[in-house]
Amino acid sequence: MTSIDLFPTDSWNGPFRMVECHKALSPSKLPGIDWALNPYSGCAHLCAYCFAPELTHSPWEEWGMVRVKRGIASKLERELVGLRGVIGIGTVTDPWQAAESRFRNTQSCLRRLLSRPVGVHCHTKSDLVLRDREILAQLRAEVGVTVTSLDDSHSFSIEPGAPCPERRLTALKELHSTGIECYALVGPVLDVLEGREADLVQAIADSGVHRLMLDALNPRPLLVGRLAELGRRGSPTALQSIRRQAMDVGMEVMDAF
Repeated sequence: MTSIDLFPTDSWNGPFRMVECHKALSPSKLPGIDWALNPYSGCAHLCAYCFAPELTHSPWEEWGMVRVKRGIASKLERELVGLRGVIGIGTVTDPWQAAESRFRNTQSCLRRLLSRPVGVHCHTKSDLVLRDREILAQLRAEVGVTVTSLDDSHSFSIEPGAPCPERRLTALKELHSTGIECYALVGPVLDVLEGREADLVQAIADSGVHRLMLDALNPRPLLVGRLAELGRRGSPTALQSIRRQAMDVGMEVMDAF
């Protein structure tokens, strides 16, 4: 069984609501990204450190209700006429969260991008991205995969709906072996990584990926409170240790945002 076999086409039955898509693309202020494309609203990963609910003024208690944007691929196709620049897929939600295995909004959007002269930058925590690696390769897309720890229990406590760390590392390795430009995002860097920095850097290096992005904890009040309830906090010490050790093994280290 491969990792993508864990996502049958129509098996996901989590909470969702169909919403009409009025606009597929929105201007982005993120570095290197001109347009944001989010095939869903909300996210079933429910990461305690997620800044998106506060950024989008969405109640946390409703964030796990996935809003499936009906007709987004058709809207995107019309909005792409004459468009230039880089499209960032998954700026406030995970485009390959488990709902994608059923609704395929992300895949439909990727197919619409194949004949367009735009750059594509995707971000995810899910190995479901491997299902679409051939399309991503054709698009010459850049893909970032978040890895927050190597510990399954830690991951489950702060990212209860996301795939375990091993599956994310596998996704990085397989994306890299396909020839897709990819990087690991370690973020936010939390105190759970203290003392495990070398193990994490080695695991990422073993995937073959040569680029590492570091993200310090964004201190938005609600997410900091959620982490505090779990006994977690950001760790500048671990961040600097990871930076140093990654550079020592020859990785390119970047800062997020």
